[in-house]
Amino acid sequence: MSLLEGLKQYTTVVADTADFSLLSKYKPEDATTNPSLVLAGSQLPQYAHLIDAAVQFAKAHVHEMRDGLTTDGDEKAQMLELAVDKLTVSFGVEISKVIPGRVSTEVDARLSYNTEKMVTKAKHLIRLYEDCGVPRNRVYVKIASTWEGIAAARILEKENPPIQCNLTLLFSFGQAVACAQAGVSLISPFVGRILDWYVADAKRKASEEGNNNNNNNNNNNNNNDKSPAEAFAGAADPGVRAVTRIYNYYKQHGYTTTVMGASFRNTGEVLELAGCDKLTIAPKLLEELANAKGTVQRRLDPAHLTQKEEKRAEITRAEDLFAGEPNNMAMEKLSEGIEGFARDTVKLEAHIAKLL
Repeated sequence: MSLLEGLKQYTTVVADTADFSLLSKYKPEDATTNPSLVLAGSQLPQYAHLIDAAVQFAKAHVHEMRDGLTTDGDEKAQMLELAVDKLTVSFGVEISKVIPGRVSTEVDARLSYNTEKMVTKAKHLIRLYEDCGVPRNRVYVKIASTWEGIAAARILEKENPPIQCNLTLLFSFGQAVACAQAGVSLISPFVGRILDWYVADAKRKASEEGNNNNNNNNNNNNNNDKSPAEAFAGAADPGVRAVTRIYNYYKQHGYTTTVMGASFRNTGEVLELAGCDKLTIAPKLLEELANAKGTVQRRLDPAHLTQKEEKRAEITRAEDLFAGEPNNMAMEKLSEGIEGFARDTVKLEAHIAKLL
């Protein structure tokens, strides 16, 4: 049995790609996209027709869909916004034809600190999906896990029928607790990006201490010589530990929010989270798992929780999302993630603007 097949025994496997031509190979249940993946997909020649169709749609429908747009500008700017939205949804529509489950589509990251505009944009994306025959119960709307984003998700989840949300760019335990308290359908803790921060931090500290260490007795040819990547391998991976803690907390206290680990750097991280509700995995790692033979051991199990802690009080302030964190990792990675997705949205707009 392949490791991918073994993983599917315990976890719903999700493909992290906008390239829907790859999905039939790995047979995931769901798929996730983000602005960076849509940008990458839009640059593939086989999907040029989706861009052309999105541009024509925007030109024809900008007036009737103005209520769902958030751009405060002229008609050309609104047309560009609509074309990007339509293209993003078009990738999702094509994905929905290949997978049996849900597709996650992200709200413009530049709206991440504006609750009202995120709600408007989410409803607009769902309208575009439904106009294409994809019901809202097959879509997760991805929203950054800012205080304003969690507030937007709370509103959207109360729609009738609900607009179910995937709270992304999640790095702190407080963010996870607040999402559960808000009744969010799904969260995406970013395993690999958490690891990235700790590896970079360890290298920085080692560099700062390097001169002093050169004067020490050379007695440290043991585990202290491990590289940061080696020190954080397996269950010691800080991203793995973060997701494990969130999973145990949710199951212990009866929260129904789905935990979907995301942003993996290697298959070791994936396998350490076997048993997590869902894991969204890039095609490169799906390929590695599909080609490797072996037995997958379940690591996360609601019947055998490895950690228990008291239920947190209601989180009522933005600053409490990061309270108790030992460092600035979560705040730094959240801001960095939003900025990165925003940059790629601007690049996508520049690509499409040439055709308007």
